[in-house]
Amino acid sequence: MFLATSNLSRRLLVISYIGRVGPNDLVQGERDLRELLASLPPGFGVLADLSLMESMDPDCLPILGRIMDLCQQRGVGKIVRVIPDPEKDIGFNIMTIFHYPGHPQIITCSSLIEAGQHLSV
Repeated sequence: MFLATSNLSRRLLVISYIGRVGPNDLVQGERDLRELLASLPPGFGVLADLSLMESMDPDCLPILGRIMDLCQQRGVGKIVRVIPDPEKDIGFNIMTIFHYPGHPQIITCSSLIEAGQHLSV
């Protein structure tokens, strides 16, 4: 499952990857994201939470790249990723090089508590 929501007062987009994530989850999530991103101002933050993710299908990578591109186009300023198990990092650092030429601040945390400290929430 892919779940996206936003907090406009905090200028924050929250993306959660839950269970076994497949391409169909991300395709639907990409549609939802477009609507959420339209309401966020440039400089917004992203919280990408992988703490409940069991696995992600490798076929998700191109769609994940498009999602990164959407965030880049809308002017993302900070990305905080929660990846408690480094083995579940599906190549975010490598993808970042190609999809975030604007070089937003990127922080990887092992818990939501740590992420909250970086996001001041």
